[in-house]
Amino acid sequence: MASETGSTPSPFAESRTSSTGASVIARQDRIPIWSLSYLFIGIIGIGFLFTFFDIFDINVSFIQTCVTLVRGCTPPTAANYLGLPVTLNLFGYVIGALILSPLADRFGRRDMLLITLVITGLGSLYNAFVGDYTNFVIARTITGIGVGADLALVATYVNEVAPGNGRARYTALIFIMSSLGAFFGIWLGLLLTTPPTPFPLGLPFAVAGPGFENGWRWMYGIGALLALVGIVLRFRLPESPRWLIARGRIDEAGQIVSEMEHRALRRLSNLPPVGSELHVHVGETNATYMEILGNPVYLRRTILLFFMWFIAFITIYGIGAGLTTVLASLGYPPPEAGLIAAFGTFGFIGVAVFDYFFGELLERKYWVPIAAVLTLLGGMIIALSGSGNFAISAIGSIVLFIGFNLWVPMAYTWTTENYPTRARATGFALVDGVGHIGGGIGILVIAPLIPTLGPVFTFLVFSGCLVVSAIIAQFGIATRQKRLDEVSP
Repeated sequence: MASETGSTPSPFAESRTSSTGASVIARQDRIPIWSLSYLFIGIIGIGFLFTFFDIFDINVSFIQTCVTLVRGCTPPTAANYLGLPVTLNLFGYVIGALILSPLADRFGRRDMLLITLVITGLGSLYNAFVGDYTNFVIARTITGIGVGADLALVATYVNEVAPGNGRARYTALIFIMSSLGAFFGIWLGLLLTTPPTPFPLGLPFAVAGPGFENGWRWMYGIGALLALVGIVLRFRLPESPRWLIARGRIDEAGQIVSEMEHRALRRLSNLPPVGSELHVHVGETNATYMEILGNPVYLRRTILLFFMWFIAFITIYGIGAGLTTVLASLGYPPPEAGLIAAFGTFGFIGVAVFDYFFGELLERKYWVPIAAVLTLLGGMIIALSGSGNFAISAIGSIVLFIGFNLWVPMAYTWTTENYPTRARATGFALVDGVGHIGGGIGILVIAPLIPTLGPVFTFLVFSGCLVVSAIIAQFGIATRQKRLDEVSP
């Protein structure tokens, strides 16, 4: 087995090192349950809770932000100003993912997970104190740099330490924390940035008004605090054994895997036999973007996954970051629009729990068309109910949030499975990170057209993008229940 360390070891030494690395991976692969402390799930989850709090906090709060920072901005015209901060926030995702994710392949998952959350927290703190629209956009861009890389690194880390029969399951467990972040982001926005309004047109106990017009600043301040908590906790994470082996640090990896085996035996009477030793790359430098794109296998996978994510993000960010503004553009009073979006987060939490229990039942790519159908159904329920029929619109919002979130943890898992350890974070950055541009372009182009399109065509456009993405996904490979080094050597 080849080694590219810059030196020329003896064939015997090279074989012995690779065999030892392969045996460590084989030992880890035979562990059938989560074998790190469940505290680590919570530690990673706190970071993801903040990440999705940041993604969704703009949904309700942006109308107040726009009215405060932009002269002449009103609730019906706020959609005209939403596109730039969302687009540049997502452009930040691209920059962060492309620059920071490869550093995780070079310097380690854990250390870069700390750095990404520091950047994200600083961006959110900057947002809390901006004095004009330009600085708001800059702050959102900085935040996006951290978020884009963090999404890639969390998905990479979880899938490298989770059992082979539960990679989607444990990604979904982290995703439950994401749904809670979205829940708090939207409901706090409703509480802090909309005026008190009799239910169901709003929240009677909301606090925004002439004496309190900076609730959106509190939103971003809370986000910075959540980031600080996540940073402190992430110092406790162990490094990924797969990454350690890829860097030639086999003894360290073996020690972590031994601890994983001991922890698993506290819950199991015995462990399955060690399986066959697959070829692993030991002591090699991490792959560059050109090496990934120069490999025909990974090039094909990258093209497919990029277009899947690019088109799907038009749906995800059109709804996730913009539903309140979209509804306000369609004539809904802002408090009612915010409350309809807030009810959707119950669907988000519910589907995240569903994914934890059932996400491993189907091949990853089969979840995308199911999600597309539910997204279309939820959008049409809202579009046909019309303003003034709150109960039906709220049900539609719940279905909508179930739909566009159903497939995400399985797709995160699938994306990481499509790349080898030496390039897993780098590959994720290429497809998911760069793919976020789709979300920005979608909002930038579609949002100003919403009053002209009307409710039905607006939701047809947003859900139709996920339909196209689902069709693309069906040409991808099968990865469920397979070993990582078998799928992506």
